[in-house]
Amino acid sequence: MRISEAESLVMEALWRQAGAQSAEDIVAATAAAQGWQEATVKTLLNRLLKKRAIAAERDGRRYLYRPLLKRADYVHVESKSLLDRLYGGRIAPLVAHFSERSKLSKKDIAEIRALIEEIDRDR
Repeated sequence: MRISEAESLVMEALWRQAGAQSAEDIVAATAAAQGWQEATVKTLLNRLLKKRAIAAERDGRRYLYRPLLKRADYVHVESKSLLDRLYGGRIAPLVAHFSERSKLSKKDIAEIRALIEEIDRDR
């Protein structure tokens, strides 16, 4: 399932809060920062419903929305897509790109080293 950038902002609002949220809650969490109208958020909610990324249940006169798509699953698919498209599915060229284009901080380098050591231990 492909989630647009705008739809991902709505999903982030849903993932941040535990439990179901009303359209008004989601509008309050997203609209002002994006310059969106309420209708825009409702359109995005409807798109996400059609994609089955979210579910809605009636609560009196309103609907409550909750994510069906887990954030971890979304991040995995998007990360893999980026790697596949730009780096042939390989992580090393991605890290090399960032080390050449923007200096990695000592903290970044330490975290990468620790991750590599952890991966080596687990294999």
